[in-house]
Amino acid sequence: MSALAERIEDVSPEPGRVVAKAAFNAAQELGLSQRDLAQAIGVSEATVSRMKGGGYALQGKPFELATCVIRIFRSLDAIAGADPDTIRGWMAGENRDLNGIPRIMMAQATGLVTVMNYLDAARAPT
Repeated sequence: MSALAERIEDVSPEPGRVVAKAAFNAAQELGLSQRDLAQAIGVSEATVSRMKGGGYALQGKPFELATCVIRIFRSLDAIAGADPDTIRGWMAGENRDLNGIPRIMMAQATGLVTVMNYLDAARAPT
């Protein structure tokens, strides 16, 4: 091959690393601790710590649950107009529609999905 047509290696980021870092950042914006995120996606706190800098690639169920955390952040960010105080207040406050506190509900996979679906429905056009 000539120098102009030289093949280069694929440098695209690994999806598991991208999702891990995005979920870590989303959790911070939602006011979740590393322990909260670990419980929500089913990994150890040490794993969450490695996720911070993109040093860990999620896969399987933790990957799927991490995408739910990201969706929750994206929905709530849009609904709250990107106001961090409103976002964190909503996460920590009692929600009558959900019959619980979203941050606490998210510790279980079923609660995580319930919160995500609630926010998705709130964003949907009527």
